[in-house]
Parts: sequence; C-alpha cells; structure tokens
Amino acid sequence: MRLLLILLGIMIFGSDLAAQNRELQVRRDSILNATILSGDSIPHIYLEEIAIMPPPQFKSRRDARKYWRLVHNLKRVLPYARVVNTTIAEMEVNLSNTTTDKERRKLIKSVEDSLWIQYEPELRKMTITQGKLLFKLVDRESSETTYHWIEHYKGSLSAFFWQGVSRLFGSNLKTDFDPGNPNDIMIEQLIKYIDLGYI
Repeated sequence: MRLLLILLGIMIFGSDLAAQNRELQVRRDSILNATILSGDSIPHIYLEEIAIMPPPQFKSRRDARKYWRLVHNLKRVLPYARVVNTTIAEMEVNLSNTTTDKERRKLIKSVEDSLWIQYEPELRKMTITQGKLLFKLVDRESSETTYHWIEHYKGSLSAFFWQGVSRLFGSNLKTDFDPGNPNDIMIEQLIKYIDLGYI
C-alpha cells in the first residue's frame, strides 16, 4: 500500500516537475540582454518610455472644446497629409524614370485617378476647418505648400484655378506650417502626442 502511494505521488509530482522543466526550458531559450557585474550576469529588459502628463488645463469650457476639436480634426486629417507626403515621394522617384512629357502626364493622370477613386468619398466628408488644417499639414509633412505641388504636377493654370476655388470657401492653398506660430506650436505638440498614443 505504501509503495502504491509512493508511485502515485511520483507520477503526480513527476508530471508537474516535467511541466516546470518545459516552462523553464522556454524561459532559457529567450534572449535577454545582460550586464556582467563581478562575475554575475544581471539581465535587463528595455521597456518603452511612458510619459505621465498632467491633464490639460483650460481657462474656460470654450477653450476646452476648441482644444479637443483640434485634437479630433488632427486625428482625422493627419493620415491624409502623410499619404500625400508618401505619394509625392513615390511620384518624384517614378517621374525621374520618365523620359518624355507624354509619359510624365500619363503617370500623373493615372496617380491622380487612383487617388481620386480611393480618397474622394472621405475627403468630401471633411469640414472646411479640416480642409484648412490639411493644407497646413501637407506643408508640414512635405516642406512645400499644396499650391506648390499642384503647380509642380498640373501646371500654373490648374494651381491658379484651385486656389480660386479654395478662396471661395475661405481657405488658401498657400497656407504654410510655421513652427514659430503659437497655434502651429500647439499643433506640433498634439501631433507628437497622437504619434505616441497619449491622446
């Protein structure tokens, strides 16, 4: 009877020990950075930086609404400004491979058509404020105004036409991002917070 209990105990605890050994083996297979100090290895793990920020302070409810509206608009518009920047970089590479004006115009037209099909429904839903912010962010991302890029790819007449249309809606394609402007400083700070996932 005693022998039976011992065998039963070994079977139960033995399977538990085997499971612990497998778990220990998995842990040993993991690669950790370590510092050797006095012949002893001290493992260390790099953790992502966590910023602890105080909640924003506002003078009035109006200021709070304005701040959170700007955050909302930035989250909506920033991805499109980055798409514009990526597209411009790709276009410049592709245009450098073209040899004739006809190839250049054909490439520009095909990219314009594909972007129109893909983004037109979402861009039509933007408010005028979001459109103004998009023009400013295009300048921030690409270091040139929206007017410049239209003129560069479509010509002066097209840029002049679209500038006139934007002026009818109280906007300006020549809007630039000025890091010295207090409003643009706040936009820059909010973009950093958005990128880091703080807001």
